[in-house]
Amino acid sequence: MTMVGFCRPSEQVSQRCFQIFPCLSDPVRRSSWGLKVALVALHLIFVGALFLFDRDLIYKTRKEPWYTAIYLVLFAATLIQYFVTSGSSPGYVLDAMRAGNESQATFREATKTSKQSASSKNGNMITPLEGQQPGRNIPGTNTTSWVKLVMDMYPHGSSSRNWTCTYCNVVQPPRSKHCHDCDKCVLQFDHHCVWLGTCIGQGNHCRFWWKDAVVILLLAILCISLIFLLLLLLFHSYLVLTNQTTYELVRRRRITYLRGVPDRVYPFSRGICRNIYNFCCSRSSVYTIEPLPTADELEAKAKPYTFLDVISCRCC
Repeated sequence: MTMVGFCRPSEQVSQRCFQIFPCLSDPVRRSSWGLKVALVALHLIFVGALFLFDRDLIYKTRKEPWYTAIYLVLFAATLIQYFVTSGSSPGYVLDAMRAGNESQATFREATKTSKQSASSKNGNMITPLEGQQPGRNIPGTNTTSWVKLVMDMYPHGSSSRNWTCTYCNVVQPPRSKHCHDCDKCVLQFDHHCVWLGTCIGQGNHCRFWWKDAVVILLLAILCISLIFLLLLLLFHSYLVLTNQTTYELVRRRRITYLRGVPDRVYPFSRGICRNIYNFCCSRSSVYTIEPLPTADELEAKAKPYTFLDVISCRCC
């Protein structure tokens, strides 16, 4: 008794939530919306991390707002495309039957009105028979018309039992399949996308393809940017390992104290390990001034490496 009374408030809260948000009453849609919220939260965390760890990003945004604006526009376009695709219907068989019902009801009403008006003009009242109505092959208000329409698409002599869904109890048109995640039959079933939380079928395959095209375009742009960033990383890694600056590397022949130094000699290098340590760990608020290497130091650095030098880690 205590456990039942304890569970009632939670049940009341859940029922109120289901009344406010009907989509949460369906377990499939509830899991789908949970996935969407998680993906949006992941995107927002990523954007927030950019502004949090890059302290100069806000200043750069104020100085050149177009750069950040383009990124935010692409970010918003990606989310909009995602929700448009995930919220679109893949084309359920039941929806096709319902649309057929509405179209046939409209057709019947129009046919009945036209025949009544014609008969009233002639002074006769004619009531059309159900079986004599044209257009009865359109999916109708009953199951018989839908079965006839679908079975006409299969080879002659096929049985409706072979094409009846055991879950929906609906005759499936060609290329349709029952989705166990959505618990519905889908026209031109392609697959059930876990990331979108919906099926991909006749109704949203085009949107799904455009989503992939936009993602591929963005990835291509990112790959091109990544190539330049990777080259920049390799170039500056080389400078760090040899204790050089870009100016010293490019303008070596124009710098007075580097003119007589051979090309493969790095006058300020103290070994790979020390160079990395000085660059990453020894930076402080105290400025350091490096003296020029002496002639003996340059001569020692110009000597080629031997096997003993490699064992003694001379390069480090």
